[in-house]
Amino acid sequence: MSEQLLKKATDRYGQAEIYRVRSESHPISFENNRLKEVMRRDRAGVALRVISEGRIGFSSTTNPDDEAGLVGRVGSLAEFGSSAKFEFQPQRESIAIETYDRRIEDVTNAELIAKGRRLISAVLEKWPEALCDVRIGRSMAEETVLNSAGTCKSFRSSGYYVAMGAQLIRGTDMLNVWASQSSHNLFGQEREDHVLTEVLESLENSKEIAPAPSGDVPVLFTPRGVAATLLDPLLSGFNGKNIVSGSSPIIGREGEQAFDARFSVYDDPLLPGASGSRPFDDEGVPCRRIGLIENGVIGEPVFDLQTGGQAGRSTTGSAQRGLANTPKPGISVVDIRPGRTPYATILYGMKDGLIIEGLLGAGQGNELGGDFRANVALGYRVKDGKIIGRVKDTMISGNVYTVLNNIEDISDTAEWVYGSMRSPAILCRGVEIASGNA
Repeated sequence: MSEQLLKKATDRYGQAEIYRVRSESHPISFENNRLKEVMRRDRAGVALRVISEGRIGFSSTTNPDDEAGLVGRVGSLAEFGSSAKFEFQPQRESIAIETYDRRIEDVTNAELIAKGRRLISAVLEKWPEALCDVRIGRSMAEETVLNSAGTCKSFRSSGYYVAMGAQLIRGTDMLNVWASQSSHNLFGQEREDHVLTEVLESLENSKEIAPAPSGDVPVLFTPRGVAATLLDPLLSGFNGKNIVSGSSPIIGREGEQAFDARFSVYDDPLLPGASGSRPFDDEGVPCRRIGLIENGVIGEPVFDLQTGGQAGRSTTGSAQRGLANTPKPGISVVDIRPGRTPYATILYGMKDGLIIEGLLGAGQGNELGGDFRANVALGYRVKDGKIIGRVKDTMISGNVYTVLNNIEDISDTAEWVYGSMRSPAILCRGVEIASGNA
């Protein structure tokens, strides 16, 4: 079917591309300590993109009976499409990586439900007043890309995830903590218990309420805190779409020392097991490890075919898309290089400071310029090397280009966050703290 559709489109327009996906997912959810839903979701569809008289035509459908109509439809839409700054790419060999774990096919709903109940019971044993939510599930998918230049690629991926939250309500005080793990591979109780441990540690650290620090004090971003606070305003500058629009602050600065020399960030879609890993991007271009920042020096941005052409650059194999959208550049797997200091040593060395785990309303301010400004959803006061309690009514703000050039230390181990980011903890200066109870 895909080959026939591609031939018809190529015969009519000269350049064409087929993007086909099918997926099956089995999500299970618990809410307030009880099983809420056991579901199965199936999705399948095809997208057709053509270049007709120099313009991009695009259409997609999830109805198999409607696929034949795509060829005519994209032609009429191309008249109003963007000017194409690329040509479809010929077949190139991709690095083989394992993205599919057959064992996930055999996992039963009964097994997943039992795992969810075990996690909830373990929390209630120590915190009987807690209200727990669990999201646990598995998925299987296949993606195929064909084009008129000769590319014909397909790969299968699987997914397995466990996420858990716990809520404590004490009068007017409401506490929410959350942790998760995900992978292409089926993982066992050890990683499930890591989720449990993170939730229990967050609850324990939050037993007491402490005033937020004031003045120029260090802020320690845990791996989850890095993801919640620093990641989006940092990575937005490396997106080829923002390079083309002129809104990125790194334009013309490649090769410049802009961050602490200990700070390195990579986009590595070839990392085994990571949720976002893949051998080729959504345009069939082979993926590779990209040095966004190396030793504090600004590296290369990420591009798809269109933004690469607009910028006079080549694609970096970073195209991402859904069925209903044309491709755009994106980051697949974030990998931040660890430092040399144990986390416990960093914490012990903090005489006064703040630990950030999560934010509320992240993204306020000029994110494209690297700004962040948000209320702290979960953060802890540190005094003389010890966590003394959770802070409330506290806001932090800053700029990633300033904060990440004022790094005091980086932990020697990195942890997976959401399955598609691996990060150490980072201790920084230059973060402004505002609190109603300081």
